[in-house]
Amino acid sequence: MAVPQLDPAKLQLVQELEIEMMSDMYNRLVTTCHRKCIPLKYHEPELGKGESVCLDRCVAKYLDVHERIGKKLSNMSQGDSEDLTKINLQETKK
Repeated sequence: MAVPQLDPAKLQLVQELEIEMMSDMYNRLVTTCHRKCIPLKYHEPELGKGESVCLDRCVAKYLDVHERIGKKLSNMSQGDSEDLTKINLQETKK
């Protein structure tokens, strides 16, 4: 099955959306993990061991969930595409 080629304008739009989504995910990750792991009043200029461990775990969990959701949405989208193809084939046979 041939992969459809996107024209340069559509490819640019897809790239911009991807950058925007990744920036949004990064900003949410930073905000969420900072709020969860680092106290409001800084007592030391460097991260403590507990803060570092908390941040590592928070980031790992956040990225894991983000990946799972992406796979689920991709599977759902793929299923929708397959359903549309079946419907189009059925209508063509009529």
